[in-house]
Amino acid sequence: MEERKLKQIANEIRKDIIQMVHMANSGHPGGSLSCVEILVYLYHEKMNLQEDNLKNRIDKFVLSKGHASTAYYAVLASKGYIPKKDLLSFRKIDSYLEGHPSNKIPGVDVSSGSLGQGMSVANGMALNKKISQKEGNVYCLLGDGEIEEGQVWEAFMTSHKYNLSNVYAIIDYNGLQIDGTVESVKKLDHLFEKMTSFGFETVTVDGNSFSSIQDGFLQLKDPQKPKCIIAKTIKGNGISFMENQVKWHGKGINDEEYMLAMEELEKEALYEIN
Repeated sequence: MEERKLKQIANEIRKDIIQMVHMANSGHPGGSLSCVEILVYLYHEKMNLQEDNLKNRIDKFVLSKGHASTAYYAVLASKGYIPKKDLLSFRKIDSYLEGHPSNKIPGVDVSSGSLGQGMSVANGMALNKKISQKEGNVYCLLGDGEIEEGQVWEAFMTSHKYNLSNVYAIIDYNGLQIDGTVESVKKLDHLFEKMTSFGFETVTVDGNSFSSIQDGFLQLKDPQKPKCIIAKTIKGNGISFMENQVKWHGKGINDEEYMLAMEELEKEALYEIN
């Protein structure tokens, strides 16, 4: 798919995110907006979404940073897994679109939201594919604040131990978490060197650029090693007053903010068309 089309899809996803958080008056817009390009690229370009004989998709996805559920739901809707009209029920009483995704939602393989656990699940899925000689990869999207959890690093060691060349750890490195900057909470310096030393074939990309994300995937070719993409992103990307603002980690959107955000996205959509 050409990059222009991917950008148009990403713009629509951002509109959906803003609408969902506005309607619910709660959610996590900052980290959802930062990972839009990653999710759009995976679901619209990279992943094999066809089903095998057991009606399981060839490639699997784990949203370890489960609080970015609005971006996930919007992308699933863009692929037809859930009706787009249902997005506006996000976080409503009796809605199946909860604050964190659960595997009762069509297209969702793994319930997530307890941070730090997604990579362990992804390893299990990837190891199952290896043992069963099944085709396909497992893609796990983690947050940079999330990987301060010790269990994540145990999981990285497991990826290396079993030579899980079919598992991809994608780290959304937007530099902010609920308590402030990632560096002020617990330093993540030398992350590339750390991932490499843990046995991962590792690349760093601009996580808000489709061409950079594509180039990153093309560089990962080692048939023996697990893969890692460190995706440098902007928290709140695409909405000027949300970008790099820690307060938008988890916050509802009022009517005025909603109008301002949608106006920016409409202007961006017209720019992409012209």
